Amino acid sequence: MRAEIIAVGSELLLGQITNTNAKFISALLADNGIDVHYQTVVGDNPQRLENAIRIAEDRADLIIFSGGLGPTKDDLTKETIAKHIGAELISNEHALQSIQAYFERTGREMTENNKKQALVLSGSTVLENRFGMAPGMAAKANDKTYILLPGPPHEMEPMFRNEAIPFLQHAIGSQDIIVSKVVKFYGIGEAELEHRVQKLLEAQTNPTIAPLASKDAVTLRLTAKANTADAAQQLIEPVLAELYSQVGQYIYGTDEDTLSSKAASLLTEMRLTISAAESLTAGLFTALLGDEPGISSSLKGGMIVYTREAKVNQLGIDEKLLDEHGVVSSECAEALAEKVRERFQTDIGIGLTGAAGPDQHDGAAAGTVWIGVAKNGHSKSFQLRLSGSRNSNRLRAANYALYYLIRDLESNSI
Repeated sequence: MRAEIIAVGSELLLGQITNTNAKFISALLADNGIDVHYQTVVGDNPQRLENAIRIAEDRADLIIFSGGLGPTKDDLTKETIAKHIGAELISNEHALQSIQAYFERTGREMTENNKKQALVLSGSTVLENRFGMAPGMAAKANDKTYILLPGPPHEMEPMFRNEAIPFLQHAIGSQDIIVSKVVKFYGIGEAELEHRVQKLLEAQTNPTIAPLASKDAVTLRLTAKANTADAAQQLIEPVLAELYSQVGQYIYGTDEDTLSSKAASLLTEMRLTISAAESLTAGLFTALLGDEPGISSSLKGGMIVYTREAKVNQLGIDEKLLDEHGVVSSECAEALAEKVRERFQTDIGIGLTGAAGPDQHDGAAAGTVWIGVAKNGHSKSFQLRLSGSRNSNRLRAANYALYYLIRDLESNSI
């Protein structure tokens, strides 16, 4: 079964909201072996929506709409589809009673146009809306299946999961399952990664391998299709093992892992404590770790030592060390890590120092960063040469610190 998703709403085209519905719908369809070949966004205009429907019918068996089921004049999805497939709009008594009960419960006056939300396509399967007013519906016509869903995600998501997916499972019977595994990399660019795994990319059949880039990571999505989820996973495993063999040093996690969630998970699992002294990142590293639930058992504290004076007076860095090597140096980064570890009595200390830009700092070129890691009485440092904007360099420095922390925890190299 080939599917197309049509999101309806001028606010999507104006950039006022993000089309998260298409992402959610696509993921659940993939889990059920239904391929999404196209996603379309169209404004609140019946003629343009009609055109989008005709185009979708030429290339999809299943067309899923989100949005345009509300009470206002610009909510025209079901009216347009009813006219297109020659169906009548009729009032659904159960939906109407639910709408009336909502207004009674909230003490609000129900205006006449709210009754419009209870209209459904004649002959359709009504999809109950348990978190809003307008019901969804599933209809078949002209050898096509049309599913209409509300636009607000808090209404659409449970309706699609609990009402539409069972309808589709019954309609399509036995179907292949699609399983995806996202492998996440840091410290390597998309082009270099593709070069290193070129033979795997050239040999791909099932599973397929798709390189993706995001603002804070490079990823490979492995996607396999089989008659069961276990069978699909078995197809993925040897390819995943080969990736670890070839470029495993850059892999920090999979699927929903982030650098901060992976670092936090390792720290808590290993029952290790950590503290950080930050100069150019001004608390970003600590804040990223602090976002993770349960990190309080590991993250004991941190210090922002933005100036030379703060490094000396607040943290106790030897002034002679700074005179000899400068504040942007491996020696300073390691001293920051060691001193903050001592100050907070933690297993691990992290130190970040550098020149965020746009100008050089203490003789170091903009984008020069040093990250120190102290553990078990030993320390080491890593140098970065970044080329982004000031704030981009600061965020990347914090992310690299998380990446080096993950590598150290997994290898126990210090």
